[in-house]
Amino acid sequence: MKEQLIELITLISSGCMRDEEIARIADEAAQAYADPQAFLAANPDVNYGDDFPIPLGEWVVVGSLPDTVLFLGDSPSELFQQIRDSFGPGVPFVLTAKQLAKADLLSALRRMQVQMSALYPEKGGYVLVDFSEPLDDELQMVLVYTADLPRVLELAVEVGIYAAPAYESLLAAAEDEGEDAE
Repeated sequence: MKEQLIELITLISSGCMRDEEIARIADEAAQAYADPQAFLAANPDVNYGDDFPIPLGEWVVVGSLPDTVLFLGDSPSELFQQIRDSFGPGVPFVLTAKQLAKADLLSALRRMQVQMSALYPEKGGYVLVDFSEPLDDELQMVLVYTADLPRVLELAVEVGIYAAPAYESLLAAAEDEGEDAE
């Protein structure tokens, strides 16, 4: 599992994390998945409760990702501002967080996805991916190069961490609701 975790974290970090940091997180998460009680006994400072909706190993992964990799927010504008900030001032964005303030979630995600698709064309742009179960925020996402998306989704299934393209998933859910209403 450690190798799968290393590959998954490497792909979702899009070059924002050092190999040593990725290996450390993967190692800790693999230990936590394999023997949660032993991991908690060896790491008493870990703040994990039995009532958490995700396994300890997944919690280790999610909790260890820096804010340049895991984006959190209670609104699309808050989430997008974090994404913009992670790229720094040298990357031109057409979309601003303020423009998303009054948009519904589906429209906001569509607009964000269009903007992210335009960045890093060598890799096909980025895809916003819902990642794991949000614990404290409404939205919890990572950016994945479009070229890496199929492998990220495959690895997420293999290690048991929820991952899905955010806009496509919400669009499909909205279409399903529309069909159920008829």
